[in-house]
Amino acid sequence: MIDYIIVGSGLAGIAFAETALNSGKTILVFDNHSQNSSTIAGGLYNPVILKRFSKLQQAQEQLLVLQEFYDEVESKLDLKLNFRLPVLRKFFSVEEQNNWFTASDKPGLSPFLSTKLIHTKYSGIDSPFGYGEVLQTGYVETAQLLQSYQKYLKDKNQLVEEVFDYDLLESNPDFVRYKNIHAKHIVFAEGFGLHANPFFKHLPLDGTKGELFIIKAPNLNLDVILNTNVFILPLGNDLFKVGATYNWEDKTNQTTEAGKAELIEKISEILNCNFEIIEHLAGVRPTVKDRRPLLGTHAVYSNIHIFNGLGTRGVMLGPFMAKVLFDHIEFGTPIDRENDIKRFDKKK
Repeated sequence: MIDYIIVGSGLAGIAFAETALNSGKTILVFDNHSQNSSTIAGGLYNPVILKRFSKLQQAQEQLLVLQEFYDEVESKLDLKLNFRLPVLRKFFSVEEQNNWFTASDKPGLSPFLSTKLIHTKYSGIDSPFGYGEVLQTGYVETAQLLQSYQKYLKDKNQLVEEVFDYDLLESNPDFVRYKNIHAKHIVFAEGFGLHANPFFKHLPLDGTKGELFIIKAPNLNLDVILNTNVFILPLGNDLFKVGATYNWEDKTNQTTEAGKAELIEKISEILNCNFEIIEHLAGVRPTVKDRRPLLGTHAVYSNIHIFNGLGTRGVMLGPFMAKVLFDHIEFGTPIDRENDIKRFDKKK
């Protein structure tokens, strides 16, 4: 008898696996690597929704858990994954500057929006109106995290690389059984793959396709994360990650000419230097229309749980929400209604 079967080893699955392991629990993770959104993710963490100048709920708490979580993972894997970098918002007008300063006076945003205008000159970018700086930001190298953590699990015989057959799962009052494995609980964290899951496929996981580039730009001198209509994230060696698009119709992992054209157009609005597309990537983010995660326990089976819907903020939400779900399962701690799947229960 083990404590947890976890289905999925993307950002959600890894966050829950690490949370369980740190609490002395035994786990077994299943993944057939069919979902790639965590691998190609931008990996940014940023406590402010810059498009609307609104703060994420529990942003400060999430940032504290995030830093502790990735510090521990880095130590465990002996690998640098978490890079604390400023996010700069390029201003295109005096009006945008004024909107920034107005937002920085809001009580929930003041800890995260600097009131000091940045006028650093970055070669390859014209910025006559300067930049605003978002505080407590950075990025996690998600592809390296997934690859290394999956290897860590595999080396400990805690990763099974095969398709999970939902038909073979049996739920009993005190445990679940899958083939010859008995576990106290099972947590489904399969991202957009949730649509094949008979236990939770009724949930409104929408899915938003995103495309991004890895570009090479030798004349772009940028040591911060730039956020405008796209983000530009320095990777070193003249390489930059740039993204992303948002497509609510296409649910495939295939890159498109339309996505490519959109990204090229947006990059060209920001950079005044040449760039070369090294890679073009695509994936479907597990998003929900109300922009909240999907956490909770099945209405009938008390030992079947879900951890999904982290959307575009998996790096930041994952560690915090994994602890919320773990505490709910182990100690009966309530999940906030806006994150609990019970919010989608049909009203009688």
